Amino acid sequence: MRLDLSIPALRARYLDGSLTPRQLVAQLHAQMLAEDAALERHIWIRRLTLEEMQAYASALDGRDPATLPLYGIPFAIKDNIDLGGIPTTAACPDYAYTPEVSATVVQRLIAAGAIPVGKTNLDQFATGLVGVRSPYGACKNSLHPDYISGGSSAGSAVSVALGLASFSLGTDTAGSGRVPAMLNNLVGLKPSVGRIPATGVVPACRTLDVVSVFALTAGDAATVLAAAQGQDPLDVYSRNLPPHGHNFGAASSFRFGVPREADLEFHGNPEGPAQFAQAVAHLVALGGTPVEVDLRPFRAVATLLYEGPWVAERYQAIRAFIEATPEALHPVTRAITEKGIQISAPDTFAALYKLKELQQQTLPVWNDIDCLVTPTASTAYTIAAVQADPIRLNSNLGHYTNFVNLLDLAAVAVPTGFMTEAMNHMPWGVTLVAPAGQDLPLLSLAARLHTRTVPTVGATSHAPHLQPAAAPDTAAFPSGLVRVAVCGAHLSGLPLNGQLTQRSARLLQTTFSAPCYKLVALPGGPPYRPGMVRVAKGGAAIELEVWEMPATAFGSFVAGIPAPLGIGSIELADASTVLGFVCEAVAAEQAQDISHFGGWRAYLRSHDHLAVSA
Repeated sequence: MRLDLSIPALRARYLDGSLTPRQLVAQLHAQMLAEDAALERHIWIRRLTLEEMQAYASALDGRDPATLPLYGIPFAIKDNIDLGGIPTTAACPDYAYTPEVSATVVQRLIAAGAIPVGKTNLDQFATGLVGVRSPYGACKNSLHPDYISGGSSAGSAVSVALGLASFSLGTDTAGSGRVPAMLNNLVGLKPSVGRIPATGVVPACRTLDVVSVFALTAGDAATVLAAAQGQDPLDVYSRNLPPHGHNFGAASSFRFGVPREADLEFHGNPEGPAQFAQAVAHLVALGGTPVEVDLRPFRAVATLLYEGPWVAERYQAIRAFIEATPEALHPVTRAITEKGIQISAPDTFAALYKLKELQQQTLPVWNDIDCLVTPTASTAYTIAAVQADPIRLNSNLGHYTNFVNLLDLAAVAVPTGFMTEAMNHMPWGVTLVAPAGQDLPLLSLAARLHTRTVPTVGATSHAPHLQPAAAPDTAAFPSGLVRVAVCGAHLSGLPLNGQLTQRSARLLQTTFSAPCYKLVALPGGPPYRPGMVRVAKGGAAIELEVWEMPATAFGSFVAGIPAPLGIGSIELADASTVLGFVCEAVAAEQAQDISHFGGWRAYLRSHDHLAVSA
């Protein structure tokens, strides 16, 4: 029986002592051998030996599992990402080198307790979305071996789908962290550019590349991202992104963009329209409002990727190698990469100008929606079909992915179902896309959508069932927002509410305080104002509104609060606490107790002349 490798399941077993990292790697090693014997899928370029995995497991001896977020969690590494002491090939044997140290992202994950299990197969030099452009063999799909795995992060996706790793690292320049996720029934996180450092990663397009994450659930992907993220001074393209703000993915209502019907393309897949419509319906059921989006400027961006300077950037990434040993490259990889020689400096600037124009055209879209939803890929192809028509079919697979990195967007691919017998029951999925920095809201929504639509993950014959608790932990992703409870003239529709809305505050909920407050009517307002005081006994539950505003605006809001009012901690009816208006006890002693009204609105309604002026 295969292990449940989801991160919460493994953590639970480590914490209760029913499993140790040494036992885990021994079982994984046996499963890897069995997998190789059953069907050679060409997952690995260099699998770690049992002794090598045990060395990482032994490093955890004596450590408290509770203190390391990835304690004993096995992960696979795309073989264009360095693991110290193990050759990096980028799927080109003549290019291979052995790094002394691991890539920054790998170092961070190991420091968090994770255990590397091997280097995975890929489309050579991360050039392709198919997983067949490798001298190490075409990586076969985890569910249907006649089908492609998707690429370029082929082995990374298949290793997780087959239960040989809890998560894996890929890279994504044009969709390589998303297409394999869909084709292997996984969550695929393409984080914001620079969120995870690329130090120690063989570049494809250095300005666009990201380290991506394949995981069983969005919650697992968020756990990995929390450990991996953060600026690295050795990577000039890495960055610390600003707080994400409102978490639309966890909200009861949100707005999502849907391509116009004229913009939807499924490349002959008869299942595509119904599968996508079903995913949209699920988002609506979660509280989403669909908004039609013109995808043409996004598609225009996508066409730049293989026509302009980014082809030259691919050439530059391996320039010395390809000029010295061009025959060492896979024929398709070589044909694509050598086109970069033909890109002139004027052509480069023309493309950059065009990209800037298209970026401006797409920006207004985000004023109307929280995220955009598209199919992850239009269809699924067999290995034989791709080998017979390698360029066109590869291009089809990038129809909905190629624009994302160029526009500096974040994305999460999420499974939403399976096609019918006409498409051999291959997995289907959609991708949620939003501006850079919105990784956590996207993962939050992906978790809800995934749980609603697909009961299993990876290769379904042995995958664990999704757990509702697999939602992302938000602690590592600051929102940059402050929640504040109001009880008087700042309530919706009352005179001072503008002090909130002018600061881009958003109403989260109408609720009540815990029943331990006294509400008083203070003199000095127009003609009165309320004050809340916590009391040891005889308190009441007071009606409140909880608002959320940018932390950068909170200081000016507080500065305008007149004495004897101030800001303190308010306990809500659900026992949580939030900042809110409180009153100095000495002032309350001289004020009228109006607690029995249950709130300021009820008090105003009972005093019509006050309601007009308040």
